Amino acid sequence: MDRENAIEVKNVRKKFRVYYDKGSELKERLLFRNRSRYEDRWVLDGISFNVKKGEAIGLIGHNGCGKSTTLKLLTRIMYPNEGSIELQGRVSSLIELGAGFHPDMSGRENIYTNASIFGLSRKEIDERMDDIIEFSEMEQFLDNPVRTYSSGMYMRLAFSVAINVNADILLIDEILAVGDINFQGKCFNKLREIKAQGTTIVIVSHSLGQIEQICDRTIWLHEGKIKAEGKPRDIHPEYMDFMGQKRQEIAEKEKNHKEQKEGHAEGERKESTEEAKPEDNKRWGNGFARIERVRMVDEDGKTQKTFVTGSKVTVEFDYSVKQKVKDAVFGIGIFNQSGERIYGTNTRIDQLEEFDLEKSGTMKVNLEHVDLLPGIYLLDVAIESEVGVAVDYFREAYIFEMYSAVGDLGVVRLPHQWEI
Repeated sequence: MDRENAIEVKNVRKKFRVYYDKGSELKERLLFRNRSRYEDRWVLDGISFNVKKGEAIGLIGHNGCGKSTTLKLLTRIMYPNEGSIELQGRVSSLIELGAGFHPDMSGRENIYTNASIFGLSRKEIDERMDDIIEFSEMEQFLDNPVRTYSSGMYMRLAFSVAINVNADILLIDEILAVGDINFQGKCFNKLREIKAQGTTIVIVSHSLGQIEQICDRTIWLHEGKIKAEGKPRDIHPEYMDFMGQKRQEIAEKEKNHKEQKEGHAEGERKESTEEAKPEDNKRWGNGFARIERVRMVDEDGKTQKTFVTGSKVTVEFDYSVKQKVKDAVFGIGIFNQSGERIYGTNTRIDQLEEFDLEKSGTMKVNLEHVDLLPGIYLLDVAIESEVGVAVDYFREAYIFEMYSAVGDLGVVRLPHQWEI
C-alpha cells in the first residue's frame, strides 16, 4: 500500500442475493424451504479509487447506486465478494443513526460502549469524556436511557463520540441531515478543523453543498460503477444535469401514463381543432402561429435542464406561422412549483420595435444572470397579437432546475456586499 494513501480500493465487487416469493406464511416456508428463486444483484461492480492521507472525498449518486455499501465495506461491517480494500490508521464512523448504541443504557454508558468499539481504552475515554459532553450539548440528558432520545439527540451524541476518538479516517453516511441547523453548522466547522489536522474524511451525502464545503474530490457512483470523479465544482453540475434529465423523463412517463389511463376511461379523445387546445388547459390561442420547440441553453450553446445559480441562460423557441400576426408580441414567464410567478416580461414591456410575423423562425431571449436559488421552475412562453389576443400561449413549456453550493435562502439571490 502506498504510504501517501489512507485508503486503497481495488476492483471491488459486492453482490446481494435477492429472494423472490419468500412465502408469507409459516406453512409455505416449511413446505418450500429449499426453493432457490433468487437473483444476485451486483451493487458494486469493479470500483477502484484511492484516498490520500488528509484528503476529504464525497460520494454522490442516486439511491441504490452503492454509496452506503461502499462505506460499510470501508468500515468492515461487510466484506467484498471480489477485490481488496486497505486502510491505514484508526477508523471512526457514523454509518447509521443509533448504530453501536444500546437503547436501555444511558447516554453516558453508551459513550463508553461506543468509544470502546473504536478502540479506545477506559482511561482514554475518561480523558475525552468532558470534550464529548461539551460538544454534544446534552449534559442534562446524559443519564437518561437513549431510547428516550430524539433522532437529533442520537446524532449529537454519536457525532461527538466519533470526532473525539482521534481517528485517522472518519467515515460519515448522511447522518448530518438529522438535527437542528445550528448543530449541523457546528458539526461542519468541526469537520473542517479535524480535516486541517490531517484526518482523512469520506462522506456520503445528497447535499452537494455540504460536500463542496468539506471535500477536495467527488466520486459519482452510478449503477455500481464510478461514472465520474474530480473536483466537486466540476462534477456536481454534470451530476445535477443528469439527475434533472432523469426526473424529467420520469415526469414525462408519469404524464403519459396518466393520459393513457384517462383516455382509456373516457374513450377516444376528441380530435383537436386547428386552434391550439392541448390537454389540461396548458395551451391556448387562435392558432395563427404555433410555438414548436422550446429549449434553454447554456453559454456553450448546449441544451440543459439544470443550471448553476448566476449562470447565463438563453431561452430559445422555434415557431411556425400559418397566418400573418400583426404587431406580434413574444413573452416568457417563470413560475415556481406552487404556481407563483417569479418573473415575467415580453417584447412590448421591453419596448422593442413592433414587428409582424409572416414566416417561421426562432426567438431567443438572453438572460445574462439567472439568480434563482435552488429549486424546480416552470417556463411559460407565449405569442400575442397587437390587441393582446393570445396567438399561442404555452404553459409549462419547459421545466428546469437551479443548483447552488451557496446556502442563501429564498427565491432569488440579490447582489450584495457586507461591510464590517
